[in-house]
Amino acid sequence: MIDIPAGLAASQERFNGEAGRAFVAALPHRVADFLSRWSLRLDGPSRYGMCALVLPVLRADGTRAALKLQYLDDETTGEPIALRTWAGEGAVRLLDYDTETGTLLLERLNPTRTLTHAPDTRAATLVIARLLARLTTVSAPPELHRRLGEVAAAMLERTPAALPRLPDPSDRHLIEDCASAVREVATEPGDRLLHWDLHYDNVLAPESEARGPWLAIDPKPLAGDPGFELFPALDNRFDPDEIRWRFDAMTDVIGVDRARARAWTLGRVLQNTLWSVEAGRPPAPDHLEIARRLRASR
Repeated sequence: MIDIPAGLAASQERFNGEAGRAFVAALPHRVADFLSRWSLRLDGPSRYGMCALVLPVLRADGTRAALKLQYLDDETTGEPIALRTWAGEGAVRLLDYDTETGTLLLERLNPTRTLTHAPDTRAATLVIARLLARLTTVSAPPELHRRLGEVAAAMLERTPAALPRLPDPSDRHLIEDCASAVREVATEPGDRLLHWDLHYDNVLAPESEARGPWLAIDPKPLAGDPGFELFPALDNRFDPDEIRWRFDAMTDVIGVDRARARAWTLGRVLQNTLWSVEAGRPPAPDHLEIARRLRASR
């Protein structure tokens, strides 16, 4: 028997509808299948995120590991590709995976020690920056089909229909500026392996000190410019007065061009605003504030 958290069921219902309900309903059978297939034993209570159930397990030789069962979509399908490419350098190590279901067997990290709990947000930002500097040194492998150039083109194509749905003229003008910034860099989208979602909750401490102090988890990978990576660390643990400091610190540590990073970060605001508007929600005030502060820093 496994515990299917109500929060996971609710998030799958909200974001994936019938397919999400089917994913949750299949979890008990899928867990049993992979426990048998990979000779695993449960070793503690389940944990979960918006799209995945994570179970602490023991391998046949007693090695501590984590079994991750997730809803497979365009974002999660690239996770094993990225983790295999990074090979444990700055990210959780991939031990095994199943292509058909997206199920992963990962090294076990310490779920009680996330970067979110670090009291000094500036020190935490520098941890993010150093991890990104390591992760983005790697070229995206050819089998990773999600590409920033295609993402940018799709955003720009959707923008004209979304703008009239923003009732505030200043917000419309701001999002128009975001789209203009993306147009300036869209022809050179980059080829680095990007995490896409490296915020403080996605940085955990390993169980072994030999693995270093912090490792990245849960990538939603794509190939592109490292400047596209900065937004999550500006938005998570949001502080409007820290936006400029975090942005400048990360561009310096990662070694990216500041103007291009600014344009791609405005692109992340555009991306999130399009998702909100198309779902019938207003854009997030924090996201708009990030764009305003970066636009003013030109």
